[in-house]
Amino acid sequence: MNQSSSSSRRSRLASASNVMYTNAVYWPNYRVYQGDTPGALNYGCINRVYYAFANVTADGGVFLSDEWADAAAPCDGVQGALGSLMHLKQRFPHLQVILSIGGASSAETYPVVASNAVLRDNFARAARGLVEASGLDGIDIVWEYPCNPQQGSDFLALLAAVRIHLPEDRYILTAALPANKAVLANIDLRRSAEYLDAVNLTAYDFFGSWTPKSGHHAQLYAMNKDEASGASGVQFLMASGMPSKKILLGIPLFGRSFLHVNGPGHKFRGAGGDEGSFEYSQLPRRGTKEQVDKRAVAAQCVGADGGFVTYDNPDTVRTKATFCKQKALGGLFYWSAPSDAKDSKRSLITAGFRALHSS
Repeated sequence: MNQSSSSSRRSRLASASNVMYTNAVYWPNYRVYQGDTPGALNYGCINRVYYAFANVTADGGVFLSDEWADAAAPCDGVQGALGSLMHLKQRFPHLQVILSIGGASSAETYPVVASNAVLRDNFARAARGLVEASGLDGIDIVWEYPCNPQQGSDFLALLAAVRIHLPEDRYILTAALPANKAVLANIDLRRSAEYLDAVNLTAYDFFGSWTPKSGHHAQLYAMNKDEASGASGVQFLMASGMPSKKILLGIPLFGRSFLHVNGPGHKFRGAGGDEGSFEYSQLPRRGTKEQVDKRAVAAQCVGADGGFVTYDNPDTVRTKATFCKQKALGGLFYWSAPSDAKDSKRSLITAGFRALHSS
């Protein structure tokens, strides 16, 4: 690695530590095929992009998952979406670009790699090689999810191995974890915090086509004590030793659909949209009225082709940003950026940024 790229990364890390709140987005590489590009985003409101996903192989290798989309497709006047982000970093010195490794396709591979010291070292070396070759600022581990105490222990060992090759003074290390106490309880979160710069708390998908009843899929507060919520996930992380400043609260840029019901808590029959979801830019559905459940902190529309659709809107995001400030969290992240509304008045990324930085 040359000296200038090392020093520029250090200066970005130093400037990032002075940023009051993080407003981060995930950018999935498959969106290239839908005509989306990273250059379409407003980087006045974004200071970190998680580029998703790189793949993990059973021997601990880390590879870009789509060479054409990542490095060859015409994109913002350069080659590949990752190439576009590298150019955007030059234009916006505050911008960090993190490689997200894993996702659902790596769910079976992570447990194998993390359980073996040699494979953990392979993973860490491979990750560093890819980060250095691409000029990235670090990695984001998306293991969905460590599902027993042994895997939780292996997760911690993987973080430790990564830090040997991606030292904290030069690289960012984050991990995505669910707002699900049963999963979080498998992990020593206090010790994980020693290695991690941030936990991306996926405070959504609490309800969907796989659950027996409808519900607000990204509720900040649960109506019943046995339901998951963003606030309970944050509370569990903090009570388990994760510093609040290292927690980013996740905002979905999609809604979940439940047919033949008009609200949460009902048995439903089927789901509308694309595999049960609508992009936020397609909401509310035509002919429906958007409403906000202020107790749960959730938006919804009812009727048309979506039935009951639950999602976030600018009002709920502003409330969640206020919650972040009250709890002294690190900020917000959004999955995924291309699904946001193009109109700045409806944009959740813009609403979150402005609310985080309002006095």
